[in-house]
Amino acid sequence: MIELVEQNAVLQGFIDKWLAVQPQQRIALVFVDGRRYPGHVALAALEQELLGAAYGIREPQVAVAKLNWWAEELAGAATSGGRHPLTQVLFDDERAHAIASDLWLAPVLAAMAQLEQGTATDFPAQIEAAMPLHGGMAALETAWWYGADASSARAARVATLNHLLYALLRLEQDAERDRLPLPMARLARHGLSRTQLRAASEARQHAVRAQLEDLLASWKESTVLPGPLSVFRALESRHASRLAQRAMHAGDALATLQAGQPRSGLATTLQAWQAARAWRRQVV
Repeated sequence: MIELVEQNAVLQGFIDKWLAVQPQQRIALVFVDGRRYPGHVALAALEQELLGAAYGIREPQVAVAKLNWWAEELAGAATSGGRHPLTQVLFDDERAHAIASDLWLAPVLAAMAQLEQGTATDFPAQIEAAMPLHGGMAALETAWWYGADASSARAARVATLNHLLYALLRLEQDAERDRLPLPMARLARHGLSRTQLRAASEARQHAVRAQLEDLLASWKESTVLPGPLSVFRALESRHASRLAQRAMHAGDALATLQAGQPRSGLATTLQAWQAARAWRRQVV
């Protein structure tokens, strides 16, 4: 009994890490019962673990070691049942065994490959560079929620856009990283150096707004792409796109992004309910 309680506490710790990054998902959990759909929640927490390894570790060798561990874990989980609490929950569900092994490994391999990426040349190149990791997670998620035949095209696009918006709000903190949140063409057009990204200026404001304009245009394009969204992905995307819209018209776009917007309340509840209704219509 004590061991079971400890295992549940460890599992909850990983879920809490995901919710710390996306607190609005607490509302989504009202409509996606973790007791009935534990794998849906575990998969979201797994994505956060992989993204944390891909972007949150400054030392490349440490990131590679952690991602290698995940590659081995996911490659063998179908047979072993997994060692990690999240893997154990996932592979206790028949959905995990119905998903091709390459879908499980694709995000991890993409995360390792992009560790050596530099700053993209332009916005389309940013999308292309981020797609293998974020599109890979979206493909896995779509197969889990809707089955192998469901298209992940829309989910892959919005997952990539969510990432690029999150990267943009960290513009000041990541100004010294090899991969900058703004593409080289945009930096050149507005005459911005790495050092200048850390301080507010008219040039930086214009560059951030131009990035937001491209993001919002791509979000609009995503609405006609095929494929459903998970409840969590839909809520994340709606929250992010509305934040981008607010920042686009703000006096200080970057400060607005960094401040965020309310992640609870009636609007968020309505968005979560709509996403859950769309999900149930797809799977019933």
